[in-house]
Formats: sequence, structure tokens, C-alpha cells
Amino acid sequence: MSEHRAGYISIIGKPNVGKSTLLNAMMGHKMAIATPKAQTTRHRIFGIINGEDYQMILSDTPGIIDPAYKLQSSMMHFVDESIVDGDVVILMIEAGQKELGEEVEKRLKRIKQPLILLINKIDTRSQEEVLNLVNEWKEKKITDTIIPISAANKFNTKELKELLISLLPESPAYFDKDQYTDKNDRFFSSEIIREKIFQRYKKEIPYSCEVVVNSFKESDKLLRIKADILVERDSQKGILIGNKGVALKNTGTAARQELENFFGKQVFLELYVKVKSNWRNDDKLLKEFGYDE
Repeated sequence: MSEHRAGYISIIGKPNVGKSTLLNAMMGHKMAIATPKAQTTRHRIFGIINGEDYQMILSDTPGIIDPAYKLQSSMMHFVDESIVDGDVVILMIEAGQKELGEEVEKRLKRIKQPLILLINKIDTRSQEEVLNLVNEWKEKKITDTIIPISAANKFNTKELKELLISLLPESPAYFDKDQYTDKNDRFFSSEIIREKIFQRYKKEIPYSCEVVVNSFKESDKLLRIKADILVERDSQKGILIGNKGVALKNTGTAARQELENFFGKQVFLELYVKVKSNWRNDDKLLKEFGYDE
């Protein structure tokens, strides 16, 4: 019998380089929310890919930043935790990125395990430009393994998967072979609602919101979800709800459609907007919301 490989692969990088898009591409279905806005991902999410003789646990992480408030500090703690845990680390950059930045450089020093540099979003570049990019990054001597990819178009993701399996240590599976994530349905419900807020509102609003699922009742044909959208100020509540409640209604409709696709059944969704001032700096609330250091 051939050996079984299993291990953790941490995907790190600056905000908006395509980490969640890569996770979704490797999984073959949407699991992590991905929007054009930076810092969409707040938690560490495992995507588990199972084969007969391997189990890859991909760890999607928040984009690396210099934290400005406690929520962001907690997000950076998830990144640091994933660097410590990973059997392999993927550092993602995007085509055209010239520098890693101080916060990423700082973390690179801690990486002792195999490191893969992925240059993402190469679909906008010519072949010659891509070769030049690879050579430029080779000269920086971060790692010998540099792979140009397009996560959105799944270009080179099959090759990446084969390489990752070969780098995993020999080990029995960490999770049941029919499990594909460490998160529960409530978590994905709140993430889908939060994604719609990111897609539909501008400026500070998405970053000031947290979604808490209070009730999740499932029957054969129907799923009933009640959730609170928390904001920090009354003015933000007004913007979220909109004139005569239209903005919130539209957000709810978009979220419900996405939830129905995700769960494969009819969804009845109720959303309420509440003010919790300065929740992003409140230790007790952050712990309650799962941002626990």
C-alpha cells in the first residue's frame, strides 16, 4: 500500500492578491467569499481536499496589513498562527507587485518550511512579461519555487496541486475524508450575507459591519435564517437600511439567492440592523464573534 500524505498549506499575502479566489479554484466550488475590496477575509478558513492517498488542508487567511484596531490585530493573529501551523506556505503576490511590504517581510523571516511564491493575475500579461516577472522575483532570492498563475481562470492550479501534494509529509488524514471544511453552516451563512454588504456598499460601511446569525432552522425543503448586521454608528445603520428600507431589502434578496445556491434549498432570510458602538475594539464582542487571540 502506498503512503498517505496529509498536511496544512497556508496561503498568505497582502490584501486583494487573490488568496480566497485561489482557495475556491483549488476546491472546485465557492467556499471563501471574494470581492474586489481589500480585507474581505477576516477569519482563517480551512478548505480540505481529499484524495485516496492524500489530504490537503488549505488555509485561507486575511490579507497582511499593519493593524489599526483590535479586529485587525486579531486578523493578523490568524495569519501568524497559520504560518506556524503550515507544512507548506504559499506567498501570493499579484502581477505588477514590485515589493512585498514591511509587514510581509517581517513574517517571511519566520518561515522555515517549504515556501512557494505564486504570481497571480497573469491573465492580463503577455508571455514575455510573465517571464520577466518570474526572473525579477528570482533575483530577490525569496524562494526557488515561483509559479505564475491565474486563480480566477484556474491557469496552473492543477500543476500547483500536484506540487503541493508532493511536498506534504507522510501522515494519516487529520479530518474525516468526507469533510471539506472546518467551518459550520452558520459561519458560511454569515459570510455570504457579509459578502453582499461588501459588494453593495461603499467606503467604510463594509468594514464597520459584522453579521451574527442568531437562528438557523433547517427542514427538508426550507432553511430559516435570522441574522443581525451590527454597525458602529446610527449614521451607518441609516445607510445600510436606505430610504424606506430599500437598500437592506435588496441586500437581503441578493444574500438569499446566494444562500439558496449554496445550500441547495429554499431560504427564508430575516435581517435586522443594530448599533454596537466601537465593536471592532471591544475585546468581549470580538471574542463572541470568534476573533479570539
